[in-house]
Amino acid sequence: MISFRWLSACLLLASVTSVNAQHFALSRLFYPNVTLKADYAVPSSLNGTQDFGMTRTGFLGIIPVQSEVQLGYSLKKKFDLRAVHTVMLAQYNQIQPTIDGKNNPENGYKTLSLGVIRLQASIKDRLWVYGGGLGITETNETFFSPQPFFWGGAARMHILGLRTQIMYGSVLTYNQKLRFVPVLGVNKGLGKHWRASALLPFMANVNYKATKWFNVDMLAGLNGYSGGFQVQTPEEKKLMRENYRHIKTGISANAHLFTALNISLEAGVSTFRQLRTFNSARQNLSSENPAVTPYIGASVRYITSRSKLSSKFTRRMGLGQSGINW
Repeated sequence: MISFRWLSACLLLASVTSVNAQHFALSRLFYPNVTLKADYAVPSSLNGTQDFGMTRTGFLGIIPVQSEVQLGYSLKKKFDLRAVHTVMLAQYNQIQPTIDGKNNPENGYKTLSLGVIRLQASIKDRLWVYGGGLGITETNETFFSPQPFFWGGAARMHILGLRTQIMYGSVLTYNQKLRFVPVLGVNKGLGKHWRASALLPFMANVNYKATKWFNVDMLAGLNGYSGGFQVQTPEEKKLMRENYRHIKTGISANAHLFTALNISLEAGVSTFRQLRTFNSARQNLSSENPAVTPYIGASVRYITSRSKLSSKFTRRMGLGQSGINW
């Protein structure tokens, strides 16, 4: 499994962030933190005779590894002051689809991925965001046929005042198929309590900050998974592929408690769903469209440490506070 939304979210973390409760927050990149998450899609009609449901659990960890200011001198005999900040990301997910309430081992998937994001700001080149990562996905039934995936991208970010940022760039991904996707990001403060954020074509979010410790998100995002599984017949074992995608729309409530904890509860519906099975030659074997279904989710994020300087910087630049994101 690899989440389509997560591929883009890794790059978006520089200005707006995701993984289910979708309040975007640049400040997450400045603090070591780990998020535990789970969501459940209620079973709904798959083909008129069967039901399809899905449960996902996992974690996302963010670890800053470099933060420094560098002084450079170009060939044009001009000085340039550059600040760089680099973080590592680690993610693990376990996905268990169910058919008619049955969760056979060959229906479940697990994934492990590692990535790096680098923010680079300078007088000459302004603000750039670079990112890349790789991982593997594997069916629960086997351990010896992992499917690799990778992503990489770059984006230019412009800060238009204290409450507005835009970002544009592109992401190159490979997950059974190579894709090149142009992206456009927007992060805009609307009054004292509202903020609108988006990374098109992947996600959009409107956040309402009720108090310093409580905020609400209205969100929409593309999500899904791809994985491999084996079908064993009397004649042979055949390695198959499965691709699932949907668009989620919902609302989440996010609470910041005890300085170090963020708790989020989310609910909504999943629509525009497609479940496709194909073989190693990418020949389509079946395509199904599960019905629209409600889902619920929850996450807990633990912030291991804080920097007063980073908090002051992100707050004054209007880049978003540390909401629940996964």
